[in-house]
Amino acid sequence: MTLFLRFPFPLSGAFLLLLLLSACGADVPDAGTTEPAAAPVPRPEAKPVPRFVADSAYAYVAAQVAFGPRVMNTAAHDAAGAWLINKLESFGAEVTRQDFTATAYDGTTLKSFNIIARYNPDLTDRVLLAAHWDTRHVADSPLETDPGAVVEGADDGGSGVGVLLEIARQLGASTPYIGVDIVLFDAEDYGDSGQLDSWGLGAQYYSRNLPPNRPRYGILLDMVGAKDARFAQELVSLNSAPQIVDKVWNLAERMNYGTYFPKIQGKGVTDDHYFVNTIARIPMIDIINYRADTETGFVAHWHTGDDGLDVIDRNTLQAVGQVVLAVVYREAAGTL
Repeated sequence: MTLFLRFPFPLSGAFLLLLLLSACGADVPDAGTTEPAAAPVPRPEAKPVPRFVADSAYAYVAAQVAFGPRVMNTAAHDAAGAWLINKLESFGAEVTRQDFTATAYDGTTLKSFNIIARYNPDLTDRVLLAAHWDTRHVADSPLETDPGAVVEGADDGGSGVGVLLEIARQLGASTPYIGVDIVLFDAEDYGDSGQLDSWGLGAQYYSRNLPPNRPRYGILLDMVGAKDARFAQELVSLNSAPQIVDKVWNLAERMNYGTYFPKIQGKGVTDDHYFVNTIARIPMIDIINYRADTETGFVAHWHTGDDGLDVIDRNTLQAVGQVVLAVVYREAAGTL
């Protein structure tokens, strides 16, 4: 996970009201003629929202941590990436490895790849679900007393990916009639606090090289696994996609997960959704754990050696995963 923005970017665009249709005369058939009505296109029966299995998501987080830190240019990174691709393919997704080479803020050449898993790839109505799968290369949090500590990235990276893998498993078992793109961004966390564009390198590449049938909107998961998480309404999300924020937080409240999704405003965060919004122009929100009681505004284990498997809480994984699953299946049914 990256850094907080100190200011929001403005929301642009205007709504145009088309009021002339009822006032203008339209060509209609003569009273004595009839034209056959177009046959309605049957929509597949809506599928019920599956039960999200938190134990499964937890196991996927543990499997990522077992590879070691997933930092670009390392064997652990490449092995974890191959495992993620294999998992998504086993869940019935059409998977593409989107390779790219990026130059980090310190001049390091990063051999990177995004992982794009698609369900119903031919459908034009699509939603995007995403997380970053790489880990921070240095423990640089002001709360870290040992700058040489290793960042395992169980929460920062691993939790979002674990939730998405369980969602992918459910999509493969019972695919709803909607397109779903699950994108795991690489090279998100190898940035410098003084350089905005040094973060989210995988999201920047993806946003300039979109696959066919662009998603209608997106949801990013970042640090969604810690105990007692509180997902405030992040400021970039509120500015870029307020209607999506409303959808998700209202649904969470109806599902009795309102404690995890309080309707309070958080700060703006520079991570993958920022670049999807500004470059790809796909409205995307960020579900991210916000802590008003820490110096960083993030959880205490952010960018520290304490971001290990012991910070992951199954109840938090359950809350996030069940809400996001419900978003997808209700969108498919037209009931969201």
